Amino acid sequence: MKVHFIAIGGSAMHNLAIALHKKGYRVTGSDDEIFDPAKTNLAKYGLLPEEIGWHTENITKDMDAVILGMHAMGDNPELAKAKELKLKIFSYPEYIYEQAKDKIRVVIGGSHGKTTITAMIMHVLNYHGIDHDYLVGAQLDGFETMVKLSEEAKFCIIEGDEYLSSPDDRRPKFHLYKPDIALLSGIAWDHINVFPTFEMYVEQFRIFIDLIEKNGSLIYFDGDENICKIVSVSTNKIEKIPYSTHPYFIRDEVTCLKTASAEIPLMIFGEHNLQNISGARYVCNKIGVSDHQFYQAISAFRGASKRLQLLEKNEHTNVYLDFAHSPSKLKATTNAVKQQFPARKLVACMELHTFSSLKEDFLPQYRGAMETADIAFVYFNPHTIAHKRLKEITEQQVADAFGGKNLSVFTDSTKLIETLISIDWKGKNLLLMSSGNFSGINFKEFAKKIIEKQ
Repeated sequence: MKVHFIAIGGSAMHNLAIALHKKGYRVTGSDDEIFDPAKTNLAKYGLLPEEIGWHTENITKDMDAVILGMHAMGDNPELAKAKELKLKIFSYPEYIYEQAKDKIRVVIGGSHGKTTITAMIMHVLNYHGIDHDYLVGAQLDGFETMVKLSEEAKFCIIEGDEYLSSPDDRRPKFHLYKPDIALLSGIAWDHINVFPTFEMYVEQFRIFIDLIEKNGSLIYFDGDENICKIVSVSTNKIEKIPYSTHPYFIRDEVTCLKTASAEIPLMIFGEHNLQNISGARYVCNKIGVSDHQFYQAISAFRGASKRLQLLEKNEHTNVYLDFAHSPSKLKATTNAVKQQFPARKLVACMELHTFSSLKEDFLPQYRGAMETADIAFVYFNPHTIAHKRLKEITEQQVADAFGGKNLSVFTDSTKLIETLISIDWKGKNLLLMSSGNFSGINFKEFAKKIIEKQ
């Protein structure tokens, strides 16, 4: 099989390219910019394009498939050549389905928790030596890449993102996977550049439920009223299994699961993660993993990259990094750290970085999102707003939108860093939240500075 990737530098795209290369496919690719880790990963497998840019000569009539990434534009010259030659063109979710259509497909959807729940399931299966293919949105301990495709695996575990599939395919990615086993974690309005109303956004999840294979299963969080509503009206002939927050307690700053026969100490924490664990357990049960096997494995789960990731710590301070950027994620993550360490003050610092978060009309959704923090900082870069061609917002608008007496807004990352370093960190934790990097912060080095300052 000969496959070409247009926009091979994307996170999922380059991992899929590596997965196909490992499967024995002949893989080529192109992009107009490639950054690390994609650059290093592609070079390791000899897949890094020799020349940056789009070149029509890359597209040849002997190709079995062309995979189009979201980063490419609709007028991409390589795409035009592929269409001219009448080649088979796929978005990456379409191609994942092609590779997994004869497997039992497990798809994890929802506005939050997708990566963590997918990671939990993969960890449990890996722990017990159960072979599986997968697509996940973060680098995980014990897994070399974020995509694996094989001939042998019976199961394929897929993180089902609701964003668009490609410039040519405007369907949400998770509509293309047609799961046998599905999970929905919650619905909180996101991607407003694509779904300008909450109703339009919710509709994508209703469609997802209808696309579950007949006699399949839907596992859903029953604490989310929007999910409960669309589940209750679905006429799809599937098994519907609700889940809730797993019983737990916190002892000596360690969260433990309460089960019928044991107390299970965890390496992760936060009520949202106790919900994630419940959902993952039901999915694993459907795959054939017993509760005993699940609890045995989950106690060793360290979390996914940038999901309440502990960067550095000492006896007085912990520094965490989280991918949280939407209002619901901010609230859950901030509450989690405060609840886990009630004796310590919490300094929460987040970056408005996504299209939705920087849109003036969306800002009011952040009201009270960090109210449990003792000190809160919000950062945004005006250049990012200009780059996304959005209307300018002011520091005062952001402050008014979030509310709270202990909140400060920054538009200069250097001043933000100076302010954070100047704090007396004894008896305080720092929580950094962003889908970006605060305009260039090296998180590990910065966390080390905070810890070494004491």
